[in-house]
Amino acid sequence: MSEIQKFLFDGLPVRGVLVRLTDAWQEILSRRRANTTHGAYPSALQDLLGEMTAAAVLMQSNIKFNGAVVLQIFGDGPVKLAVVEVQPDFAVRATATVSGEVAADATLSQMVNADNQGRCAITLDPLTRQPGQQPYQGVVPLFGDAREKLDKFSDVLQHYMLQSEQLDTTLVLAANDQVAAGLLIQRLPMQGTGNLAGGDARANEDAIGRDEDYQRIALLASSLKREELLTLDVDTILRRLFWDEKILRFEPLQGDSGPHFACSCSRERVTQMIVGLGAEEAHSILQESPNIEVGCDFCAAQYRFDAVDVAQMFRQPDQLPPASAAVQ
Repeated sequence: MSEIQKFLFDGLPVRGVLVRLTDAWQEILSRRRANTTHGAYPSALQDLLGEMTAAAVLMQSNIKFNGAVVLQIFGDGPVKLAVVEVQPDFAVRATATVSGEVAADATLSQMVNADNQGRCAITLDPLTRQPGQQPYQGVVPLFGDAREKLDKFSDVLQHYMLQSEQLDTTLVLAANDQVAAGLLIQRLPMQGTGNLAGGDARANEDAIGRDEDYQRIALLASSLKREELLTLDVDTILRRLFWDEKILRFEPLQGDSGPHFACSCSRERVTQMIVGLGAEEAHSILQESPNIEVGCDFCAAQYRFDAVDVAQMFRQPDQLPPASAAVQ
C-alpha cells in the first residue's frame, strides 16, 4: 500500500518525510503499458519518472497549499517532457514523451539534457484562483553553479530548494517497476512559512549549512542505499537510519488518505479543448478521418467525437431546439 510518513526530530530544527508508492506507481505504469500508441517506458525513463513521482508527492506533503503540485522536466534529449501532477488529496498521475532511443543505462543528462539546455519546472496551481491570480512557477536548469551537468534528479531538486526556499534539503530517491520511493530531510525555516510560496528568505539563507544537527541527520539520510529504499518498509528504514535519534512520527497517510492514482481527464475537458481549436480546424480533421480521436497520455483513456458531436459543439445557442423539443 502506498504511504506517506511525516516526522520530526524531537528538539531539533529538522523535519522529514518518507514516501513509498506501490499500488499508485504500479497503476501509472500499467496505464502506460495499456497505451497502444506509446507502450511501456524504457527502463531508464521508468526509473526517472518514478523518482519524479516520489519527489512530487514529497513536495506536496511538505507544503501548506490547496492546489496541485506539478513537476516537469523538459530538454533537448530523446525524453522531450516528463510531467507529474499531485493534487492536495494525493491523487497522482504522471507521463513522459519520448522521441528517440533511450539506452537502458541512460543518465538524466543523456535523456533530457544532452546540450545543457534542459530545465526543471515546479508549478503550484491553486484549486480556487482569485481574479487575475496566476500559478506560481519556479524554473531551474539541469546543471549546477559551475554549469556542470547534474545526473541525479535528487541533485536537481536539492539545488532548486537552496535557490527557492533557501533551506538545506537532502533527498534520496529511487524507483523500479514495483516501487517509487523517496526520503526528504529538511532544516526547518528560521521564520515564515518555509514553503515554495513564501518565507523569510534572508534569515533562511543566512542559516544555510550552519546547523550541526541538520548536517548530522542529513549525513545519516544520505547513507540510505537505493536497494534499501526500494525493499525495506518505513519502520525498518527509520530505525536503521536514526536509531540514536528521538523521532516524533505523525499518523501515516495511506489508503483513502494516502497517495493514489487518479486522472482528471474527462470528455467535457476534451470537448473544451476541441472547441478551443475552432470549428474550421475541427472540421478539417473530420475531412481526413470519420472521427476526432483524442487519447489521454496519463491514463490511456480514448475519446472519440464524430461529425454529429462536433456539430453540437459549435452550434450557436440560438440554434438549439426548445427545451420541450429536446426532451422528446
